[in-house]
Amino acid sequence: MPTEDDAVETLLTTTRTWAVVGVSPDPSRASHRVARSLLGWGFDVLPVNPASTEVLGLPCFASLGALPASPQVDVVDVFRRSAEAGVHVDEAIEIGARGVWLQLGVVDEAAAERARVAGLLVVMDRCPAIEYPALLRAGKIAAKCRDSGSSSSSWRRWSDRKK
Repeated sequence: MPTEDDAVETLLTTTRTWAVVGVSPDPSRASHRVARSLLGWGFDVLPVNPASTEVLGLPCFASLGALPASPQVDVVDVFRRSAEAGVHVDEAIEIGARGVWLQLGVVDEAAAERARVAGLLVVMDRCPAIEYPALLRAGKIAAKCRDSGSSSSSWRRWSDRKK
């Protein structure tokens, strides 16, 4: 079984699409800053928050179940209270995500175990905005260019919205 450090490295180096549950449209909130960082590092981000229609210029979805079938979600990043995390972990299992990432302060051992049993990688009580730069400094990943394909998909999404 992979360690949590292995899961951190795998999720940050081999995935592309992250659904960020609980992302805020407020730039001062950690969820907003993390989603913006993920975009800057070249990840595709699908914002999930039932109270918002757009975050970071991207359409915001009410739930994981409301996400489009494509692109496939690789990681579900959860910015919700620990008591609410299990519902989102179960949804991540249901949509076929490769991993779940519970943010700093978010711990739900029972939900994490359900995810592991279902074959998902699990990271808990950690933040990709801390872990990604640490992997860069350690030389475990190379810096991604935002122009390496993500901009074309962002452009496509933008042009589709303008039709």
